[in-house]
Amino acid sequence: MFEKGEYIVYGASGVCLVEDITTMDMVGVPRDRLYYVLAPMSQKGGRIFTPVDNQKTLMRRVMTREEATRLIDEMPKIEGLWITNEKAREERYRECLKTCDSRDWIRIIKTLYLRRLERTAQGKKITSTDEKYLRMAEDYLYSELQIPLGIPKEEMEKYITQKLSEAETESKAMAER
Repeated sequence: MFEKGEYIVYGASGVCLVEDITTMDMVGVPRDRLYYVLAPMSQKGGRIFTPVDNQKTLMRRVMTREEATRLIDEMPKIEGLWITNEKAREERYRECLKTCDSRDWIRIIKTLYLRRLERTAQGKKITSTDEKYLRMAEDYLYSELQIPLGIPKEEMEKYITQKLSEAETESKAMAER
């Protein structure tokens, strides 16, 4: 069970603050059933009421600082999603977003970043579908990482790029020794 004041990832709603744990005073709802009152970070003023024992929507704690740092360190090793069929690729993006797994979000981001570079080299733009899933994956990932790292979501891409660049430089220096 999550605690009041804790940040969690709640399905497609992304990062949410557990504002309260309470019962519902509504007709047809058992009075002894507990509900989380969640405030999604992506919707200012929004509220989600979900049973504590909800089995339909994935819920998990936001990663710790150590987990976030390790995830960034592992990013170069995380494989992209190389699916040539447009419909199958979009379906796979949808599945990855639903998992609430930050590694799946990174797979989408890596795939679409490289796809954008490839299309730009061909004089083409990224498709609106690709752009949509890239924004969603980045939003989910950066929203979560900002909690343990204490870095605003808007600065997360720059921070990650810098960390990966530093790691690459360090790796090259070690290889030269």
